[in-house]
Amino acid sequence: MAIGDRARLTDWQLTVEARARRTRADLAELDGIAGTERERRSAAESLAVVDRVLELQERWWRLPAAWWSGWHIERAWRALHEAEVCTEAALPDLAGRMPSLRQRVAAYLPEDDLRRQALDMLQPGRPADTADRAIVVDALRAAFDASDDAHAAARALRNKMVAAAVLLFVVNTALGIVGLLRPEFLPMCAHLPSNEHIQACAAGAKTPGPLDVWLVQLLGAFGAMVAAVVLLLRRRPSLSPYVLIGYQAAIKVLLGAAFAVIGVLALSAGVAEGLTCITSQAALLLWAALLGYSQQVGTRLLDNYADRVMDHVRPLPEVSR
Repeated sequence: MAIGDRARLTDWQLTVEARARRTRADLAELDGIAGTERERRSAAESLAVVDRVLELQERWWRLPAAWWSGWHIERAWRALHEAEVCTEAALPDLAGRMPSLRQRVAAYLPEDDLRRQALDMLQPGRPADTADRAIVVDALRAAFDASDDAHAAARALRNKMVAAAVLLFVVNTALGIVGLLRPEFLPMCAHLPSNEHIQACAAGAKTPGPLDVWLVQLLGAFGAMVAAVVLLLRRRPSLSPYVLIGYQAAIKVLLGAAFAVIGVLALSAGVAEGLTCITSQAALLLWAALLGYSQQVGTRLLDNYADRVMDHVRPLPEVSR
């Protein structure tokens, strides 16, 4: 791969490239060792797949489909994992690497998994025989399969969030257009407690105006952005090939705008009469921002689920060299 191509690599591609390079270094140690021809051939074929994926330059019109399906990410990782399995199982110093292999497998296989239990029973000080290597292959493949399945789960969640964000954007745009054309359909106003015949509207007028809905959505989005910033601050960095935090933030902002419109509409209908005290336009806009932040109640469930998914999708650590 040329230097110019490497400059365009993303984080997950850099990780795959580095691990593929180290796997090739381990594979070189097998040259001339009898009985490792099959493993070397299988590892070399898998590394060739990794190289083709990293070097592939998609046509621009195919990029959206490739991004949506994630085939290049998952194919590269699966091929790399297969190459690592074949290489690790054939190395002459497999017994010495047993503690690192156990740590690797423990990240994805539960304690009651028979393959993990069999791997834990192997003795690091005893030279590995054919049966030991078969146990290592089964345990590593099971752990890598779980990691690869987690990649697919993260991609599915990302695609769902993208679809939800697009739908929310369409709904918010439709609400804004309705408010622009027929302001009386979505009155973003509230009656003042001092005089029920006088209203305080979002844009400052006494009657619903064409910019009321857009202004309420803007304030609701601002309130939701506060929650998005909190999410950004508490999220730790990750080398996962799928990063969900941007899509989570987008849903928060769009949902905050929608919540603000619905909430102010409820205030206009007098649903919260007695619980709120809106005495001016500024008070109404403040409530719009607070209602936008209230989306955090619902999206917190999404944040917790996304955290669980990302905990499983992080790449497995490498065996210590």
